[in-house]
Amino acid sequence: MLTGIQVALIGGDARQLEVIHKCSELDATIVLIGFDNLQNQYSGITKAELSPETLEATDAIILPAVGTDDHGHVESIFSSAELVLKEEHIKALPKHAKVFTGMAKPYLRKLCAQASIALVELFDRDDVAIYNSIPTAEGALMMAIQNTDFTIHGSQSMVLGFGRTGITVARSLQGLGAKVKVGVNKPEYFARAWEMGFTPFYTKDLYAEVANIDLLFNTIPSMIVTAQIIANIPHRAVIIDLASKPGGTDFRFAEKRGIKAMLAPGLPGIVAPKTAGRIIADTLSRIILEDASQRRNVE
Repeated sequence: MLTGIQVALIGGDARQLEVIHKCSELDATIVLIGFDNLQNQYSGITKAELSPETLEATDAIILPAVGTDDHGHVESIFSSAELVLKEEHIKALPKHAKVFTGMAKPYLRKLCAQASIALVELFDRDDVAIYNSIPTAEGALMMAIQNTDFTIHGSQSMVLGFGRTGITVARSLQGLGAKVKVGVNKPEYFARAWEMGFTPFYTKDLYAEVANIDLLFNTIPSMIVTAQIIANIPHRAVIIDLASKPGGTDFRFAEKRGIKAMLAPGLPGIVAPKTAGRIIADTLSRIILEDASQRRNVE
């Protein structure tokens, strides 16, 4: 249980509702900041303004998937008020406190480092990333179906990257009957892709490999689908880039050549916010419980 633990949620989207629900179930004291338009459905929850005083007794700050922008602004679909996380807010936290987010920009990392406050980027964790790959793959398939006039079954599909998301996307395509090629950069990934029934190739050979594809799913967060590569892709093909912004595709050249290319980061929160929220909530609560238990043992 999180009895006696104070959690502050600052901004966010529908995923945060699952986090609120989980923390409430575990009896945490919950402070909501940037939730002016949210109807309070739970007891033991208060709404407050973002100020150092509000955060002085906070054990954990929970920020949205992308914590802040490069200037400290925090997005919230539940409020029209501007939320800006500043140095004084982080410095007001107790030294044992932690700041949680999906992924952090340099601005947030710098704030936490200067105040010696632990920052936890949940999307860096294997467990969260693997669970999140499921709604990501479903969302990618949805986009492919909506933007093509052919079936995924029997299509020539390509997945670039064979990490946590790439594996799930490739397996989902395979399950629907696609012929799946996987672009990798290491022999061990090549071997694993072959063992799983895919057609692996090394990304250095990408130019030749794209010549007959119908669908391309990129998970590599660096420029890999360049103008040169796009020049060899059939006009019928659709590119769905799942990497974090700005993606790994030359979207300008794709548009110029008349190839449909879409950047689609953050699909879990779009296509399945309830599931994505539960993934975050379960991991968050487990970490906070472990921290609280360790502090009690020390005391």
